[in-house]
Amino acid sequence: MSQRIVIDPVTRIEGHAKISIHLDDAGRVEDARLHIAEFRGFERFCEGRSFRELPVITSRICGICPVSHMLASVKAGDALLAVEVPATAKDLRRIVNLGQLVQSHALSFFHLSAPDWIVGYDAPPEERSVVGLFRREPELARDGIRLRAFGQQVIAAVTGKRIHPAWAVPGGVAAPLAPEAREALLAALPEALAIAERTLARFKRALPERAEEAATFGDFETLHMGMVDPDGTLEHYDGRLRLVSASGEVLADQVDPARFEELIGEAVEPWSYLKFPYYRPWGYPAGIYRVGPLSRLNAAARCGTPRADQELLFFRDLARGPVHASFHYHLARLVEILHALEKVQRLLDDPAILSRDVLAVARRNRLEGVGACEAPRGTLFHHYRVLKGGIVTEVNLVIATGQNNLAMNRTITQIARHFLDGRKITDGLLNRVEAGVRAYDPCLSCSTHAVGQLPLRVELRGPGGELIDAAVRGEGPTGG
Repeated sequence: MSQRIVIDPVTRIEGHAKISIHLDDAGRVEDARLHIAEFRGFERFCEGRSFRELPVITSRICGICPVSHMLASVKAGDALLAVEVPATAKDLRRIVNLGQLVQSHALSFFHLSAPDWIVGYDAPPEERSVVGLFRREPELARDGIRLRAFGQQVIAAVTGKRIHPAWAVPGGVAAPLAPEAREALLAALPEALAIAERTLARFKRALPERAEEAATFGDFETLHMGMVDPDGTLEHYDGRLRLVSASGEVLADQVDPARFEELIGEAVEPWSYLKFPYYRPWGYPAGIYRVGPLSRLNAAARCGTPRADQELLFFRDLARGPVHASFHYHLARLVEILHALEKVQRLLDDPAILSRDVLAVARRNRLEGVGACEAPRGTLFHHYRVLKGGIVTEVNLVIATGQNNLAMNRTITQIARHFLDGRKITDGLLNRVEAGVRAYDPCLSCSTHAVGQLPLRVELRGPGGELIDAAVRGEGPTGG
């Protein structure tokens, strides 16, 4: 008789989810599913509003990465205006995007994932947290707080607010950078760079002990997509799309993000509100691809900053061709933090960053616009259609977590097949399944545009769908 295991809720991710593991008649793992049962409907209630309001409205989708939604939205607005944004405004947006990346990656690495590999997957739950991290490695924990604070300082210094800024507008930005804000950021950069470099060194020393996770946490072949500039260098704000195969062959390059629908199709499944984007030419689900820091480093030819390019060489040595193991999202995140800090310094060192020419004024000139940028978790698309008066009639948001949906489900299946022993959910299995999902740093509020909460539950189910065992984080086990 078939069986099903349920893990509910999944913890230490941005949002809530449920996992079900399905067994065949022989008790082997047949399939595993990440269920996202939240629904918010941002795409519908943005309809009927002016496109000029959407940067403020859509940034409320998420409290972790509001800057990413603000920037994708204003870039869609730029396209509707058909306006050339002043160069300084582009660079200020670029700095804010990099500040967002630093604070979000720091949250994911230090606060959400480090307890797994510092404290251990089999440690008691009360120890496997940021509190346990403070007990084991207090300096590492403090570094995480300082680094995240620097990313937030960047956002606040440029936009005036740490969270939900209403500073970027279609055509540019609302205010230039103040000279004293620039000096304060330049003064704080050396400490942030030192933290990034010693954290990278600490994590690289730990990698030889993490071989089992690297081999079982999402180590399978997929396509990878990220933004690059015209010569293939990593670009987070204004690049073109590059998609590489599992062997590293470039399948698509320098694709204008406005044409993203030529590359990406979207499928749905009845058991999740999270969409399943796929590489359209290969169909669903064969067109599985990944986005985010791992994929960006796989797609780009170089980072384009000296210290990060040195670390990229170490990353590339992890595999022949693209690095597929999702566990290495953590290393890629640290390389990107170093790159972001170097690039912020380069942009701030340019005196033109203080120019007051930061806004181009225009009326709506087009009826359709796409904005895209690299959010911390991957490529983010905002696609709007409007009436002549600028009222929005259609919104489509393609979110990084959704684009990793197929890969996250396959990762859970791989982990369950390796670590499930018998028909009982153990703490060790539960923790490793959660850690496998956590490697992608999924943001479920972003990806479903949802309100409300769903606790995480993991279910073990047999071939006939009957519930064999279940585990609920914080609520004790259930079964049936």
